[in-house]
Amino acid sequence: MAKLRKVHVTTGVVWVDAPDAGLQVLCGCPADVVKHLMRRGLIVETERDGVVFETGPNAILLSDVMLQNGAFCNMAEFPALQMLYRQGMMLPGHPNNSGDKPLLIGSAEQVEAQLHYIHCGNYGLVAREELVAGGADPRLADELLAMKRKFAFGHIRHPRDLLEAVALGDEAVELRGGVMLRRLGLNLFQFTLDDESVTVDLNLPPGATYEPPYMLGSHRVDREYFAVIHSGEGDGWDPNRPSMGSVLMFQGRIYLIDAGPNVQYSLTALGIGVNEIEGIFHTHCHDDHFAGLTTLLRADRRIKYYSTPLVRASVMRKLSALLSLDETGFADCLDVRDLVFDEWNDINGLEVMPLLSPHPVETSLFIFRALWEDGYRQYAHFADVVSREVLDQMVATDTQPGISRAFYDKVMAGYATPVDIKKLDVGGGLIHGQAEDFRDDLSSKIILSHLARPLTVAEKEIGCGAPFGTVDVLIHGNHDYVWRSAYEFLRTYFPETPHHELRVLLNSPVVIYNPETILVREGGMVGSIYLVITGTVEMMAAGSSVNGLLSAGGMIGEVAGIEGRAARKTYRASSFVQALKMSVSLYREFVRRNGLLADVMGLEERRDFLRSTWLCSEALTEMTLNRLAKEMPLQSFAPGQPIDAGGRLAVIKSGQVELAVAGDTVERLGPGDFFGEELAVFGSSSLFQARAAAPAEIYLVAAAAVREVPVMRWKLVESYERRMYAGAVKERVATVVDVPGAR
Repeated sequence: MAKLRKVHVTTGVVWVDAPDAGLQVLCGCPADVVKHLMRRGLIVETERDGVVFETGPNAILLSDVMLQNGAFCNMAEFPALQMLYRQGMMLPGHPNNSGDKPLLIGSAEQVEAQLHYIHCGNYGLVAREELVAGGADPRLADELLAMKRKFAFGHIRHPRDLLEAVALGDEAVELRGGVMLRRLGLNLFQFTLDDESVTVDLNLPPGATYEPPYMLGSHRVDREYFAVIHSGEGDGWDPNRPSMGSVLMFQGRIYLIDAGPNVQYSLTALGIGVNEIEGIFHTHCHDDHFAGLTTLLRADRRIKYYSTPLVRASVMRKLSALLSLDETGFADCLDVRDLVFDEWNDINGLEVMPLLSPHPVETSLFIFRALWEDGYRQYAHFADVVSREVLDQMVATDTQPGISRAFYDKVMAGYATPVDIKKLDVGGGLIHGQAEDFRDDLSSKIILSHLARPLTVAEKEIGCGAPFGTVDVLIHGNHDYVWRSAYEFLRTYFPETPHHELRVLLNSPVVIYNPETILVREGGMVGSIYLVITGTVEMMAAGSSVNGLLSAGGMIGEVAGIEGRAARKTYRASSFVQALKMSVSLYREFVRRNGLLADVMGLEERRDFLRSTWLCSEALTEMTLNRLAKEMPLQSFAPGQPIDAGGRLAVIKSGQVELAVAGDTVERLGPGDFFGEELAVFGSSSLFQARAAAPAEIYLVAAAAVREVPVMRWKLVESYERRMYAGAVKERVATVVDVPGAR
């Protein structure tokens, strides 16, 4: 029998088992990784001494970098909870509690970041002054702290009390039972036991993504006046469904309620592009409601972020812990809009009231309403709630601190608010709700959510289910919001063009394309020009490893159609797509008669170049590309010449550039690659010296223009993290590091 067993779990995740040493290592822990382990049979239910519990890992090996291809690599919150509670490794008297702590292994920087992030995920804000700064009055802050201690069994503990941190440096370390682990390179590791060894590579190939554990299919959803799309009814342990969440439509605009793991996959399945999202309403920072925030940072504008200041403070704290970046960067990527508890906050006609809900972290429930003929129509999204029984035990007594009876009564009254549709967390246990508490609720429709099992007969008597993609319409729309969106996109592209001229293009048909349909084929003549209105379109070119994504507002075939030449890329629908299909002859005449040819064609070479780079391949509209192209002068450098970007982002058009530390090359860059992000975007001094390795032409992009595009900023965070790691290693060991995945 092999002493070491290696199992491929999913893209970017490996399982290493050393049975004789009693060591099971989860290598890589992106969002929803516990669900992948369940589906592979690596987490199963077992029984010992009459106690039922789960199997699973007892160690986690972290990625050396926090981000790969735009997604979080290290999200150890739920794997840690699974080890500590569902496996019973920290429960007193549990048959699986041997006294050994689970291991958290990785670079010192990533281990420290994960410990901080797990602490934020367990408790949120833990200091009275933090709660007061977040808007709680001193008395409420004291009650919230008392409540948190009750949830934490009386004592808020640091993750170091529960997990054994193992910092992996340049030398091999022993884990347990003689198993040795050493790093061979960035994200490349070797496990050894006696005469056996296995190698683990946690690097994602270019273009690869962490896969969801479930299949959702493709759904076509019409835009309504006021409606709810059900985009998740599971929890963090349900391997078959996305975590609890909803998509809210109001007057054709799209809003998310929470962003759980794999939310990009869910949106694609629903035919919603990231640029269609107007904003997100955020309930709290637990990973099953938080892990998909990266998706919102992949738009070409700042998406509105609606939350109460208390929730925002804990979310910012957790996100900055994950990325080891300053909390102020949160507002650079999202358009923060604070909401007031217990008041109707008006958002362009959509009203929302946040209610404070008892939970280990700061949590808001939301009630939404819109005015209609017979009064208001209301939708309540209650994630996460607590059971009446648990909350009753938290009320202070003469001998035990806790919450006040007034706080208890207010929470229960909020839970009981009658609405048209109420979606409820009924996950049970210490920190989730019970369906039985809502048996007498006066709401017209109750949807039971946030659980990993089928509803019981008793629960089915109380509330409904809501399969993925189903829609509840509260107010039907009598307008075609797709046409409105098409007009707004054209208005943005051609702001000086008379309305009657735009209506010439708007008279073109809106065509619906099925998922996986090719709209334009590389090498083929362009017969129509498409304006993407809803959905997502994949963009690819033969011989290029860069595949881009176009979302709402993207234009397809514009220049090739005007010039009468073959397309240079293939465009393929990733979801149901609605697009304004304009004939080439009509569009060409529209451009000519309105004097727009110079505007459309003048920056085409630079726009096309930007589209071909990994940095600009995703979600950017022509308007954003035009803005960037206008602010990127081209400079030439001779071989060996030092390159000073002057605080701007340097993007290589042609040639080669070397980045060096202490005179030694650590990275070689070619066309489409970039450097200088550490000063241009993050304001930090650079470890690197740049020099031309061959004759080079370099675009120098204004830092201010880059900062305004969240998807670019997010990719620069990823590159920055990789390079800082490589530079730090170079300074320590003075050897050349070839950075995997450099673009």
